[in-house]
Amino acid sequence: MERLEYLDAVAAPIVAINCDTDQILPARFLQKPRSDDFGQFLFRALRFGPDGAERPDFVLNRAPLRESRIVVANHNFGCGSSREHAVWALYDYGIRAAIAPSFGDIFFINCLKNGLLPIVLPEAVVLPLLVTLSESPGSRIAIDLRAQTATLPDGSSHTFEMEPFAKECLLRGMDEIDYTLSHRDRIDEFERNRADTY
Repeated sequence: MERLEYLDAVAAPIVAINCDTDQILPARFLQKPRSDDFGQFLFRALRFGPDGAERPDFVLNRAPLRESRIVVANHNFGCGSSREHAVWALYDYGIRAAIAPSFGDIFFINCLKNGLLPIVLPEAVVLPLLVTLSESPGSRIAIDLRAQTATLPDGSSHTFEMEPFAKECLLRGMDEIDYTLSHRDRIDEFERNRADTY
């Protein structure tokens, strides 16, 4: 996983409410191995027509937004099934943070386990931000994970909540297994001491 400490990037607006995991990654791609580039399947049915041609009206097909590393979404982003693949698709495309008033619960957890930072900000902040991003494509957002702040295109800065362990993993670019293995010396010592008691 890529370390995430500070991100200053173009943000793409996903305006629809209840954008679910099947829209983010259609079910027909679930049998692909993790080694595949899931970014090519991101929003596949929305980004491309049946003939494989890009839909020019889709947000990520517009020139200023192709390189987006942040998405700003509406309520309940990532609802629906528990598929981890939806997060893989966002991550492989290059998205490193998602901002929304609310997320699907399992999707939120899957983001944290796969190197993508989900940020909950109030509706009163996010809805005007969606308008700004839609009207001014290419607008940037700066995220400081250590300070837990997001600075929006209008210069306003907003704090967000973050669970300490998840924050540490994102800062270090580790998943839970990597974090556990980083304490291998202490684990081995514990096992040796435990063996001596039998």
